[in-house]
Amino acid sequence: MNPLALELNEVIQKANPHIYEMLSIVGKNLFFPRGILSQSAEAKEKAHLFNATIGMAKEKGKTMHLSSVMDMLSGLEPEESLTYAPSFGIMPLREAWKEAILEKNPSLEGKDISMPVVTQAITHGLSVFTDVWVDPGDAIILPDKIWGNYNMIFSVRKGADIIQYPLFDRAGGFDLKGFRECLLAEAEKRDKLIVLLNFPNNPTGYTVNAAEGNEIADILADIARKGTNVLAVSDDAYFGLFYEDNVLNESLFSRVIDREPRLLAVKLDGATKENYVWGLRVGFITYGACLNGESALFHDALERKTAGAVRGSISNSSHLSQSIILKSLKARTYKAEKQEKFVIMKERALEVKQVLTDSKYDQAWEPYPFNSGYFMCLRLKTVEAEPLRIHLLENYGVGLISLGKWDMRIAFSCIEKQDVKQLFDTILQGVRDLESLDTSSLHLKP
Repeated sequence: MNPLALELNEVIQKANPHIYEMLSIVGKNLFFPRGILSQSAEAKEKAHLFNATIGMAKEKGKTMHLSSVMDMLSGLEPEESLTYAPSFGIMPLREAWKEAILEKNPSLEGKDISMPVVTQAITHGLSVFTDVWVDPGDAIILPDKIWGNYNMIFSVRKGADIIQYPLFDRAGGFDLKGFRECLLAEAEKRDKLIVLLNFPNNPTGYTVNAAEGNEIADILADIARKGTNVLAVSDDAYFGLFYEDNVLNESLFSRVIDREPRLLAVKLDGATKENYVWGLRVGFITYGACLNGESALFHDALERKTAGAVRGSISNSSHLSQSIILKSLKARTYKAEKQEKFVIMKERALEVKQVLTDSKYDQAWEPYPFNSGYFMCLRLKTVEAEPLRIHLLENYGVGLISLGKWDMRIAFSCIEKQDVKQLFDTILQGVRDLESLDTSSLHLKP
């Protein structure tokens, strides 16, 4: 094992030995190299005559560039957009995002969290997380309504076991009983559980209420208290898009942090969906834990291992994207712009709810509970989802996502408010079309 990895491991073990136990084999071996990067950093500070260290080109003391590129980047200098960013991310953005996390989650006041490490959005953040924390055969606890890419990231690429519990109970709330029973059953067989908490949920658009959120945190703490190491991972991709008053408007990260020594809180979030910059691909990983003594060295160690995983995969995230996000966060109009777009999204969600109160839809489907995010789902009652999806696409030019046998996901985020009723009426017509045909060929639900 590299001496730098051993050094980081010692720091983590001293602060909390249980968190060291949670690290994957790769995670225990990860470190942030002091080779070319550290030598270049030293040269940047002290090489006053010539600096021939970094693999970039300069011209007349400035970053070399093509005018045809920089002409498209008004308001940014080449040094802010074309140069390599640190594998940790640029520090001003990390600081600004940490401030934003604390502002959006008032319950974190007085809690100690790490500095966010920048990833190439949350999908890459999840892959980095698996490098640091997941071994083949580890248990990933997920609900039965999930974003399909979790399977690729955790199961296909890492060989972890995905264990599922029912997302909803019969009353239409979060299934706390099913969640607890699933965790208790797995805790009897394993010494480590990775529990992924995705709210607002993709695909259903459901976020737990405050009571449900508190109970989830209590269940996780109880499992940890009984001797199982638990990583509670909050995938907060759609954070902030909460459309009902009773929705928990903070991350579950804020409820889980600092509860038990065997409980590590991990927050994955980003500007991608929150700030409507999907293609800029900027996300973050942040940690929180119960620690012995001063936290600075521990957080630095985890940040270095995480940045080492970034360094060993994509080297660093786009400097241009990070600079754009940073300047937007600092803009005088930023909060007003966010509120303006939030109102549009909320109006669309509430219009969907209103339209679906029409009893004419009742025999065709039942909507799953939704109160947040970009999506909602229908549970079809008479026809299967995939034949309906194809029929709607080919005959009406309507594109939806089929999930499993009976569920259909609808992204109301990209439907204008005035078009919502027409969309659902068209879906209903598609259902009626299929119902009128031969049931044996269309797999109608009995």
